[in-house]
Amino acid sequence: MSALPVVNPVISGREVDSRDRSTLTGVDGMPLASVGLAPRLLAQAALNRVRAGAADPAPDASVFAKAGELFATAELEGETPEEYGRRVTLATGTPLGAVHRAIEGIRAQLGRIERLNQAELPAPFAEPGFATRWLPRGDLLAAVVPNNHPEPNVTWVRALAMGVSVLVRPGSKDPFTPRRLFAALLAAGTGPDRAALLPGGHEVGEHLLAEADLGLVYGGPAAAERFGARRDVLVRGPGRSKVLVGPAAAQDEGLLGDLVEWIADDGGVRCNNISLVLTSGPVAPLADALAERLAALPVRPVTDPAATLPAMARESGALLAEHLTGMTEGAVDHSTHRYPDGLCGDPGDGSAVMRPLVVSVSEATAPIVGTELGFPFVVVAPWHPRDGTAPLRESLVVSLPDEHAELAERVLREPSVRKVVTGRVRPWTSVPEIPHDGSLAQFLLEPKGLVSAAPES
Repeated sequence: MSALPVVNPVISGREVDSRDRSTLTGVDGMPLASVGLAPRLLAQAALNRVRAGAADPAPDASVFAKAGELFATAELEGETPEEYGRRVTLATGTPLGAVHRAIEGIRAQLGRIERLNQAELPAPFAEPGFATRWLPRGDLLAAVVPNNHPEPNVTWVRALAMGVSVLVRPGSKDPFTPRRLFAALLAAGTGPDRAALLPGGHEVGEHLLAEADLGLVYGGPAAAERFGARRDVLVRGPGRSKVLVGPAAAQDEGLLGDLVEWIADDGGVRCNNISLVLTSGPVAPLADALAERLAALPVRPVTDPAATLPAMARESGALLAEHLTGMTEGAVDHSTHRYPDGLCGDPGDGSAVMRPLVVSVSEATAPIVGTELGFPFVVVAPWHPRDGTAPLRESLVVSLPDEHAELAERVLREPSVRKVVTGRVRPWTSVPEIPHDGSLAQFLLEPKGLVSAAPES
């Protein structure tokens, strides 16, 4: 039997073999990797080492473009892109097709990283002898990254491009993406002391966030509540993305197809997948129409390129299904009766595939509204003109695909809404100049003045 692949902490560009280890098991129940965990003393040593090298200038944009190409195409640390994609899929349950798209997304974003960063800052001040310089608010960023999708890892790479050194605590299910990015960045020419990779539990992340100058946290409601008030921590929390549709939505085949895609694309694991559908028409017919179409999505092993639904370990799937029974009490379930063998489908590889779940409620204030899960789960609720924009608050994205597009300006003024999309446009559609979730650059950097010559009288 071949040895398990090993993931260890990376400090000063080298792996550090840790005696504190954890076996990462795939959704199929098979051991996937042996992960070396960074104890607190090692994390502190790494922090000291990275802080000592923080004065070095940021790498050139060409280094990141090269790293993106290597990440997507090269064999790194003995791992091919295909092996990497399969490991992430088995570890996280994210469908293989979504991981492949994420690989291309990471390559594209690293190839235009300077444009991504500059787009979040004001246009340069063009007066001879005067300049505004955007410089780091601190030398060291602690980044606690998620498991649900590989692309959020681009955020900490962007910090490196802005001259901020980084300590990365990877998600417990996906140490593979940051490890591969580390290997690509080092091979492309990034200095070895600009970043450290420190797998570990919550206590490691807590320590890094306490000791670094700035923090970046991806997490759920608990993380948002805990760190949301800290000015030195940028929280990327639940998306709770929403759509508001008109009274004819249940009869509009084109719109129904769009909604299914917006709910279930990439397995429904992204923060900008729709988790709440508000309608100014009848709720039940729309919920039934969505449930019928979503139930047609096939149950396949997540390593199948045609897989569209996420998976988890069978035990976890059974626990989640039981939890959902209690959580959805008081709501109308439009999906489960469509699955003779239950909400957890059996793809035949030892995992459990989470089938879509559509529920409806009679009021947009129902307790279940705002729930976001790591598979296609959506609540359908009524909206009345008297409700205004209140039901649309607390959203990463609000989609207004039909006659309610006239609300766009009012929704944009809601402080807790990050982005508004009108028309039949995917919620994640963007260009670098459009913010996704606030401004990373304006969190990491601050403006300072430089006067190099006295103005002429």
